[in-house]
Amino acid sequence: MHAWHGLLALSPDPPVPAAWALNIWTDPREIPAPSIGTAAGELRRIQRNWGYAPFDHGGRAALIAARLPPLRPRPLAFPVAAPTSHLGAWTLLAHDRILASPTQTSPFVNGEVAFVEDRSGPPSRAYLKLWEACTLWRAWPQPGQACLDLGAAPGGWTWALARLGAHVTAVDRSPLDPAVAALPGVTTRQDNAFAIDPLAAEPVDWLLSDVIAYPARLLGLVQGWIAAGRAGRIVCTLKFQGATDHEAAEAFAAIPGGRLLHLFHNKHELTFLWQRPEPA
Repeated sequence: MHAWHGLLALSPDPPVPAAWALNIWTDPREIPAPSIGTAAGELRRIQRNWGYAPFDHGGRAALIAARLPPLRPRPLAFPVAAPTSHLGAWTLLAHDRILASPTQTSPFVNGEVAFVEDRSGPPSRAYLKLWEACTLWRAWPQPGQACLDLGAAPGGWTWALARLGAHVTAVDRSPLDPAVAALPGVTTRQDNAFAIDPLAAEPVDWLLSDVIAYPARLLGLVQGWIAAGRAGRIVCTLKFQGATDHEAAEAFAAIPGGRLLHLFHNKHELTFLWQRPEPA
């Protein structure tokens, strides 16, 4: 690592996959900024859309940003795919020096995504993780698809799945929120998520888990479902209780067809996405 600039890690090495990074600047370059007008002009010369990373020199940066075409991102009304418009990122390294990247890995400014939230339906805000994962994946359960939600209580993810019109089997040793359990398409099963044998289970279009478990144990569960061929897509949360289990995270990242990422709505967690490959 070369240096840190606020939350931005600066490195002379080429970009590499980094699960914990909300956003990676893939083409960074330094731009002289002797004046506010020059700084804004140089950015506009490269392209139109820029997201500002507010770390240092906030007053001067605000004056530069005021001379750039405005970005007015609105909260997303899920379900909706992530935007595809071109977006760059910039910040002030010094009073007269910009660091800018015309391209980045996230379609959102600083990797931060906001949704039009439901303040009354879901029993918790955990559903925002599922919404964000599906938005970035550009895929979500369709009406009538079969979903198995492991560790479902109190029911945030089950609520989100039922809202999409999916058929959800919610598995947890604790009862679901009664309002969620009563939703159309929801079946509850009071059981241990790890006691279900995927080889004996009915196939599902989506296997989902926000269960509290050590990542190494969750890895075995996911590997079992993939080996059994009983799930079309998998979305699960790796929850690190205390120190980060890097070995388990690396094992998840190595699963063919999988993707490991840190969501804006994750805490000390990572989210794993996997899709069964199409037959050759």
